[in-house]
Amino acid sequence: MTEAPRSQFLSLHVLETLVAVLPVRDENGSPKSLVYGGVERHMITSQARRRAERVHARDRANAGIGALAGRSTGLRTREWALITAKSLETDHGWDRAEAVATARAVIEAVGLKFGDQAKKTVANLTKVLLFAPADTGTRIAAHIQEHADELLTWRDGYLRVQDEVRKKTTRKGGRATPASQEPEAEEGAGSAAEATLPPLPKRHRDAVLFAIAPRDAIDIALYGRFLAEIADSPNVDGAVQSSHAFTVQEAEQVDDFYAAADDAKLHRKRNALDFLDSADDAGAGMTGYQSLISGTFYRHAVLDRAQLTTNLRAAGMTEAEAAETAVDAEKEFVNAFVEAFPEAKKNSTASTGSLPALVLAFEGTRPYNYAAAFQRPIDESPTSAGGEGPAGPAAVRRLLAHHAFVSERRPDLTAARVLTYDPQIDVVVKEFEVAGRDDVASVTVIGELAP
Repeated sequence: MTEAPRSQFLSLHVLETLVAVLPVRDENGSPKSLVYGGVERHMITSQARRRAERVHARDRANAGIGALAGRSTGLRTREWALITAKSLETDHGWDRAEAVATARAVIEAVGLKFGDQAKKTVANLTKVLLFAPADTGTRIAAHIQEHADELLTWRDGYLRVQDEVRKKTTRKGGRATPASQEPEAEEGAGSAAEATLPPLPKRHRDAVLFAIAPRDAIDIALYGRFLAEIADSPNVDGAVQSSHAFTVQEAEQVDDFYAAADDAKLHRKRNALDFLDSADDAGAGMTGYQSLISGTFYRHAVLDRAQLTTNLRAAGMTEAEAAETAVDAEKEFVNAFVEAFPEAKKNSTASTGSLPALVLAFEGTRPYNYAAAFQRPIDESPTSAGGEGPAGPAAVRRLLAHHAFVSERRPDLTAARVLTYDPQIDVVVKEFEVAGRDDVASVTVIGELAP
């Protein structure tokens, strides 16, 4: 029997209850928040979530675990020159200084800008994060090694002109401008024309561009990338859409006062070692405050299956290869959506040990966000006339009711699949099943959310 074609969009919705955590912070170290439904809500940004999911999937693939075991993944960093230099040094026996200078010049010459060379901490870092396949550095290093004689001659000329430009700028009392940012000199412009940097020969430029191209890195196909610095390096429209998570009830925050003990002080005090004034041993070693938040969060993500397949085909896969890889990528995306969590303060709050109260998954011809179900914040007060009780079960009832209502009006939606790790929530889900709702089916493992 032929299977019915799958819908273009897979919508995922999660409710998760977190207690005394701080997964993301603003520039002042405070919890992030937004105002929705007229009240403040705690927020976990989509950027934090996406990175957690991407790294989770990458680490599993690199460890040979899951649907993407052993497949190519990406690395987002400013350190590609240093990574390339490390490969030149360890794999090809180059001197460290020579390797760094060559790698930086080659990568800069394709259009990526680097930090101020007068500042050692950023001199060999690109100004932007570049999301590229993890083997990019070794590929560039191998090409440099293969064409070392030609590229070293080019590099020496490139660095010489770059140094001349820097010295002239400094003598004039101005700030040295990176040579890669110098305006193009017009013909007959004298000294300016003489200072034009020698371009990287086309075949070497093409090799570097191929190395940094998305190629078959699965996480780039999923989450996309944008690289404005190099016009002829392809960007990728992500196949995953992610929303900010927010609490379904009004924000509540506690500023926790902490006192950290000084072990040496306590040792002296405990053992009556009074060679120092006893006043020096009084008090804590350090005190301060940290903000902690609690609440039930709603978050949402969408996988565009058509875009994912398009991205994989653009990477050079055949139609059959792209179809098979897309299925594996979807499985791993769903796993990461459920399992991954931002790691801020993971040791001091054990936030990464949380499991979702409910995961809701369904398919349709367009994405569906159910944030509207929580525009009116949940009132947990037992004495309030409109009180709904604890936010977790109340939010599940709202979400399932909202989906049931929408399903009656959207014939493109498939029957929803729900997964819970909370026995209290399982009771609520069974209430819907007993009520004869055929638009919700309970599953027990993540893999059944997107069969």
